[in-house]
Amino acid sequence: MTTILAQLTDALASGQITVVDLTQPLGPQTPVIGLPPIFAPSPGFSSEVISHYDEKGPAWYWSTIHLGEHTGTHFDAPVHWITGKDLPDNTLDTIPARRLIGPACVIDIHREAAADPDFLLMPEHILAWEAEYGRIPAGAWVLLRTDWSQRQTAEEFLNVGPDGPHTPGPHLSAVELLVSRDVLGFGVETVGTDAGRAGMFEPPFPCHTLMHGAGKYGLASLCNLDRLPPTGALVIAAPLKIVDGSGSPVRVLALTPG
Repeated sequence: MTTILAQLTDALASGQITVVDLTQPLGPQTPVIGLPPIFAPSPGFSSEVISHYDEKGPAWYWSTIHLGEHTGTHFDAPVHWITGKDLPDNTLDTIPARRLIGPACVIDIHREAAADPDFLLMPEHILAWEAEYGRIPAGAWVLLRTDWSQRQTAEEFLNVGPDGPHTPGPHLSAVELLVSRDVLGFGVETVGTDAGRAGMFEPPFPCHTLMHGAGKYGLASLCNLDRLPPTGALVIAAPLKIVDGSGSPVRVLALTPG
């Protein structure tokens, strides 16, 4: 084992490095994004037992699962959006594995989101963060802490009113700035990387439109971002290697200083 990997192993064993799980549990109660009825809906999670130490399989337990690619804590590949459909390496089976790992920059707007569920991340918030913590490096995962994952019910989490969903997210101009920083991707605690009202923006869903059009990735329905420092963590987000996959449930792990 090389010295650097041996040091990492020792740091994990001694607690100098902590592994923080940024993943929500995945099951039948996991909230799924809702779409207007003119569009095909994404199914929630369901499973069916194949055998459970019984006559169908006396020594083993396993199940089939059924769900949309973008269910629960999940990874968005560039091909998920029309702007990314013709890019190279745009599907889950073609994304280089090295691009699933990157440093984390955590931007904290949880107080603003608590006061206004439609709060939008603007360039001035990013620039203020950079003034304190340094320029966002190329290849970083930018994670938006809103504490939205702490909402207890699906109704509170999706926060859908008579006029549609109300959840925080990035403004078009903020996404443009992050793309100019050549980030690896953008991650959120809400059900999708765009704000709840983003279907009414111009262009609609700017985070999906610009990020995926630039070959960047998305992470949605994260949790435990309050346990990460603004900088200094390393994020590993490895989706299933689905052929032609547009996305996948993902176990997102962060390595942080103990």
